[in-house]
Amino acid sequence: MNTMKTPGVYIVEKNAFPNSVVEVATAVPAFIGHTEKAINGNKSLVNKPYRITSMAEFHSYFGGTPHPGFKINEMGEGGAGEPDFVLGDKNYKLSQDKGKYILYYSILMYYSNGGGPCYIVSVGDYNTDLDSDKMVSGVRQLIKEQEPTILVIPETTLLNADNSQKVHQKMLSHCGCKMKNRFAILDIWEGFRDRKDPAGDRVLDFRNQIGINFLDFGAAYYPWVNSSIVQGKDLGYENIINKDVLQSILKEDLIPEGREVDAAKKTEIEEKINRIADDTLSSTDKALLDKMLIQISPIFKTIIVKIKAVLNLMPPGSAMAGIYTMVDNTRGVWKAPANVSMNAVVSPALNITHDDQEELNVPLNGKSINAIRPFIGKGTLVWGARTLDGNSLDWRYINVRRTMIMLEESIKIASKAYIFESNVANTWVTMKGMISSFLTGIWKRGGLAGASPEDAFSVHIGLGETMTSEDILEGILKITVLVAITRPAEFIEITFQQQMQKS
Repeated sequence: MNTMKTPGVYIVEKNAFPNSVVEVATAVPAFIGHTEKAINGNKSLVNKPYRITSMAEFHSYFGGTPHPGFKINEMGEGGAGEPDFVLGDKNYKLSQDKGKYILYYSILMYYSNGGGPCYIVSVGDYNTDLDSDKMVSGVRQLIKEQEPTILVIPETTLLNADNSQKVHQKMLSHCGCKMKNRFAILDIWEGFRDRKDPAGDRVLDFRNQIGINFLDFGAAYYPWVNSSIVQGKDLGYENIINKDVLQSILKEDLIPEGREVDAAKKTEIEEKINRIADDTLSSTDKALLDKMLIQISPIFKTIIVKIKAVLNLMPPGSAMAGIYTMVDNTRGVWKAPANVSMNAVVSPALNITHDDQEELNVPLNGKSINAIRPFIGKGTLVWGARTLDGNSLDWRYINVRRTMIMLEESIKIASKAYIFESNVANTWVTMKGMISSFLTGIWKRGGLAGASPEDAFSVHIGLGETMTSEDILEGILKITVLVAITRPAEFIEITFQQQMQKS
């Protein structure tokens, strides 16, 4: 205080309470991928993490759907795979040759499952080739951002297997080595295939290639899901690249050779089919033409249904990011994000049985994969809560790792206020009170296990307890925090035994 030189009354204010620890946000995902645009006014957002809070904001800054384009291919005799549709004695297969980008649909899945604020890193538009190096570069852009706590890159599934795993390893390294304050949700490449598929066991491939580093900072889910994000009304003849082939197929379907058709009706049908090649039609006229073709042509309806099924087959990572957010907001980060239904999901791509899940959940190598399973009367549920480090008793469960990230980050930020403070008992007592008060609040909300705060946590600080005299001379203040984090009841055992009749 100022030296008192003039007679009078002087007021001195003294702080009675220590600083408080503010709980950091736990579910702010960062998504990396391709968008229609990436601009804010006249400022480019390419390769720049940008925070949004709704799908409307995504549309404003990053645009809309990628406008997928499919090609109709005639299959030769003995062609591989089942045909998508048959006309006469010809088999046809659809292949997606354009608009193979799924970030837009993934964000829709995220918000359908309870998503909130998130970061978008656009690594290119819909004319940019998919490139693993660009995705890795997008991960590096997040180093300067402190808020994101979850990392998701859905478009790794569009790369080849090797490049997909290359990006996955970078994601785990970023979360567990570089930042240590975020969690990666990984999508298994071709995770829609059965594990006995002749093309290979994609779960086994994923485990073999992911490595052993930082596995407790990531989780994976199997299988992919059939979503309801893309609706039939969103698709039409414009999604067909080779419109000339579509026209010939529709003419063969609606005006087959050898069948007598009224001349006026034939002319009317031909005129409508020929309008498919007219690029000058308004959006309203195109929608009316699509509706009419679906009504009169079973083949065209089948084509639209097949396209919708392909686009709706989605990796589950983005939906899980939404579920993490929803569970964190309603129950807390310490609640395992499992036994929760998935929204905008019709069914899993495969039906995982109880026996199938045994090896997924508890493999010998410990690399647990969480199952997504259908249950009668309940819908599609997330039926697993393990990290990829399933053999670790410390970090086996997702909620344990993410709760610890929250505690560490919250206390770390609050403790910065005491840097360069005197390394003496007063400071130690103040910091111990600050941390203890925060952990007591977490315990009261169910985040820590114990009948009392003393059973749930303990904070240790002081000379002879956590520090030596040499530590103090070197300017080091050491604090040890012990916490008992709640773990999920993954296995419930109920024992039944008969007893003698008593009455």
